[in-house]
Amino acid sequence: MSLTNSEYPALAFVDIETTGSHFERDRITEIGIKSLIHGHVDIWESLINPQAFIPQNIQSLTGIRPEMVSKQPPFSNLAAEIARELEGKIFVAHNARFDYGFLKASFKRVGIDFKPKVLCTVKLSRLLFPEQARHNLDNIISAHRLKISARHRALGDADLLLQFWRVCELKFGREALFDAVNRLIGNPSLPPNIDKALVDSIPEKPGCYIFYGENKIPLYIGKSISLRSRVMGHFQGALTLRKEMKLSLQVRDIDWIETSGELGALILESRLIKERMPSMNIKLRRSKDLCAWKLELADAGVLTPQLVGHRDLAPGIQENLYGLFYSKREANSYLKAIAKKYRLCEALLGLEKRIEGKACFGYQVKQCGGACIGESSIELHNLQLKTALELFKVQVWPYQGPIAIKEAGHMHVIDQWRYLGTAINEEELYELTDSGEGEFDLDIYKILKKALSGSFKHHVLALSRRE
Repeated sequence: MSLTNSEYPALAFVDIETTGSHFERDRITEIGIKSLIHGHVDIWESLINPQAFIPQNIQSLTGIRPEMVSKQPPFSNLAAEIARELEGKIFVAHNARFDYGFLKASFKRVGIDFKPKVLCTVKLSRLLFPEQARHNLDNIISAHRLKISARHRALGDADLLLQFWRVCELKFGREALFDAVNRLIGNPSLPPNIDKALVDSIPEKPGCYIFYGENKIPLYIGKSISLRSRVMGHFQGALTLRKEMKLSLQVRDIDWIETSGELGALILESRLIKERMPSMNIKLRRSKDLCAWKLELADAGVLTPQLVGHRDLAPGIQENLYGLFYSKREANSYLKAIAKKYRLCEALLGLEKRIEGKACFGYQVKQCGGACIGESSIELHNLQLKTALELFKVQVWPYQGPIAIKEAGHMHVIDQWRYLGTAINEEELYELTDSGEGEFDLDIYKILKKALSGSFKHHVLALSRRE
């Protein structure tokens, strides 16, 4: 609902101090509210017992020490009073997602649903003073010569927001300020540094999106079959999820790449994360140093796993490969894990030195079925080992040559599980096929294996290379 001059809104300029930045783990130590109602200012403030440790760096920043809050009421005792104080007012804060996110989480713990209209003064400053390079509170104080009473204390910072509001009203007039507020509270879910026009230009199509921080540094890369909705989902989640809040506060720009569909988006996301190494993604590893187990028949008919290093590894071509691991250490950890789960003998598996006629260490602690000393048969041990490894068998390329997976008019060209590229016409298709260049990537292998055993198995076109 829009605001008009005849219904001058009640505003609550709010600031909080906390024990940290994690609104699910950390707690509020102080709340300051300056309410502006028909030109009259009401003040509400209180220290709050966080019932949690206050780190030394927070104490140094705010001046709020444990002894100052130890006899103060906890938030639960003040929640109803704070809710009444904020009821019916526009919630105004600087980087409002932080203050609003903390208060929303705190109210939720005591069963109060807190959903005010929210105005972020970072956004207001960016909208009204676009010539300013930065819009953090210290820059706003300096640019508009605001009077500091108690920096980094809740009521002192809330007063700075009220001063800034009055500067805006004096400079632009009430009508223009109303218009700015209407534009901003109509889009409360956008981060302070992102314009609505940018988000509106993101298509509702499949693809990957990239969030950038300062200096165009990649923060996060994701994929979706509906780009704009997924991007907006991050910003809406910022009100309740710490990771999304952190992302929302840092993001400065958004870029996106459209794909033909979900499969194309999955492949592109995997490649982009490895290429650009965004700071807030789980780091995906390249597949240059992969290794795998193969089973070989040793003396006395014992099947023994042998590690195949990356120099001798050809996934998709070689039979009898199991696992695919990024390191020898990871491969050994996996083998030890299945030995423990299936009570296999680590000596027979080559994980410890075998002494003929003597029990392995696992047998002594009842983690080996006794194949090392003949209490169970070698045949049974071999069968249990093959059964355990079968789930992780590397699938040999099931086609005679390269293929194209058709997706919405595009064709993803694949050969021996290696992604060669995406073609949009016949010439591109055969250029990719003839090039034959492509590095085996474990993540893309998993994506393709799932796709070809599922919804894409009927969308495969067999290809042949031109002479």
